[in-house]
Amino acid sequence: MVKKIKHYKNFEISNKDKKSILLIGNFDGLHSGHQKLFNFAKKYKDKYKLRIGVLTFEPMPKMYFNKSIKNLRISNINQKKNILENMNIDFVITKKFNKKFSKIKSYNFIKNILFKKLKAKYIFVSNNFRFGNKREGDVKELIKNEKFFNFKIVKPKPLVIKNKVISSTLIRNLLTKGKLSKANRLLKRKWSIEGIVEKGRQQGKKIGFPTCNIDIKDYVIAMPGVYAVRVHQKNKKSYLKAIANLGYRPTFKQKKILLEVHIFNFSGNLYNKHLSVDFIKFIRKEKKFKNIDQLRKQINLDLKSAKRS
Repeated sequence: MVKKIKHYKNFEISNKDKKSILLIGNFDGLHSGHQKLFNFAKKYKDKYKLRIGVLTFEPMPKMYFNKSIKNLRISNINQKKNILENMNIDFVITKKFNKKFSKIKSYNFIKNILFKKLKAKYIFVSNNFRFGNKREGDVKELIKNEKFFNFKIVKPKPLVIKNKVISSTLIRNLLTKGKLSKANRLLKRKWSIEGIVEKGRQQGKKIGFPTCNIDIKDYVIAMPGVYAVRVHQKNKKSYLKAIANLGYRPTFKQKKILLEVHIFNFSGNLYNKHLSVDFIKFIRKEKKFKNIDQLRKQINLDLKSAKRS
């Protein structure tokens, strides 16, 4: 049975979560590289009989400092929490990343947060981890302060497959190039988008293919096109097979990216319902059709392909 994870929004954590193993990072996607790191941390947990916690940031610092980056996430904060829960992590701290926090001097972050507030015993970070005002702090500074603040820095080697370091950046690139199956392999699960079904312009319904419209918010924009997908409704174990168009709908001259999902053999109202959409197979790129009849013909071909997936 999966135990409920303790979720903090600040550094005021309970005494039982202090003196723990702490993993620090964005952990966007919680891919196979991250999973290797967590499995390594569990060996420390078993050896030293300590709890495991995660310190992550919201919004992601890269998005905070560069406001032009609107779509970056592989997973949203809710998905991240659920995946961590399934990995049997004891607690997660989601620290709000704002101007005040970004100005903290690196030494003060070590002394006042890692040592005084969290009392971390083993701190897992990647080799390129930076922190503090203007990213002044690095792993060398953390190691230099180990003996003063009674913690030990652990720098696991990254997961490398076919001479490539498995990273969130690599997976984003695969998604944007339409290499969904490769991205899913590296995630060790199906990439998914979750959101609330919004009322659209009813264009799908008019041509005989009603859709659930979902705003993708700040998710990474995968290759615009047609996908075979599976849809999960909140608090329901079974999934629904479906086809989805992720894109700008050029035939209808739309400019906003949108996820439109047509569920097979479904009747019912899903407006304002929370859906999670697993991307199973990339079928084709999005394209503009001369007329609605051409679009309808292509959709019928896409449906056959999606139903086989």
